[in-house]
Amino acid sequence: MKISRLSLLALALAAATTAHAGKTLDTIKQRDQISIGISSGVPGFSAADSKGQWSGLDVDVGKAIAAALLGDAGKVKWVPLVSQQRFTALQSGEVDVLSRNTSVTLTRDASMGLAFTAVVFYDGQGFMVPAKTKVQSAKQLKGATVCVQAGTTSEKNMTDFSRIHKLNLKPVVFDKFDAANAAYFAGRCQAYTTDASGLASVRAKEAKDSKEHVILTDLISKEPLGPLVRRGDDEWLAVVRWVVHGLVEAEENGITQANVDKLKLDTTDPTIGRLLGKTEDTGKLLGLDKEWLVRAIKAVGNYGEIYERNVGEKTPVGLARGKNKLWTDGGLMYALPVR
Repeated sequence: MKISRLSLLALALAAATTAHAGKTLDTIKQRDQISIGISSGVPGFSAADSKGQWSGLDVDVGKAIAAALLGDAGKVKWVPLVSQQRFTALQSGEVDVLSRNTSVTLTRDASMGLAFTAVVFYDGQGFMVPAKTKVQSAKQLKGATVCVQAGTTSEKNMTDFSRIHKLNLKPVVFDKFDAANAAYFAGRCQAYTTDASGLASVRAKEAKDSKEHVILTDLISKEPLGPLVRRGDDEWLAVVRWVVHGLVEAEENGITQANVDKLKLDTTDPTIGRLLGKTEDTGKLLGLDKEWLVRAIKAVGNYGEIYERNVGEKTPVGLARGKNKLWTDGGLMYALPVR
């Protein structure tokens, strides 16, 4: 039987508009659990309490993905990873997604078999010094010893910054984050460098008095942080990407953990109706049901709620929204439209 070109085109279009689960998505659904790689302990982003319960911005992103896909934010196997382990763990399939304060760079995106999904935190690398040193700028650190973690962009950025400004900085390199923290607070280094958010987290967790340590205002790099998945599984990448954008767009439209159920029932706003699956079913394009975003928001709140709960100014980490404000408030958080 001959098939016309028009029929072939119709079949192709039908295939293009039908969500295919993909290998990773199929595996997760069969397992009924997502394996998520996180940092081994960065308060505000991913840290465990005395009962082994994980919390933080990166953790909440993982919970939102689990809620959207599996209907339960608790269906997660958390896998703490040090910097040197994180990419191998994802490449090998040990974890399904890496939600671990990891910077997007060309090298990582183009040469490691990995794909970035969406930015969840706009950051930059900074330096922390004891307040008693009276140092006010990173350019005053000439000849200083600097604690830094191995296998990170921080190590290379510091080397480049030192060379450009002829500072002769002396890196003191540690394999583990905790070891770098301990060394700095023990006085083994004159300064500490990592992402500014990480410095704030370390100071909140480790310093006897946070006022005794100053995070310098200089930022020496751009560090957009976000989840990664393995390259080649576009269906899974789409789920992770759109959960993040959905959380941001929820904030843009005033949808919160507290009001999501009410809005789902009685909103007349077409955008909110679409986001919450009342008027349109965007989930079918992702291999999900129409209330995928409702479950994510109910589990962790919108992006702003996640931010303020974990790293905001009222938390021990104490970070102002800054660049992570919504684009409508002068920030960089701009969700791709869920439509």
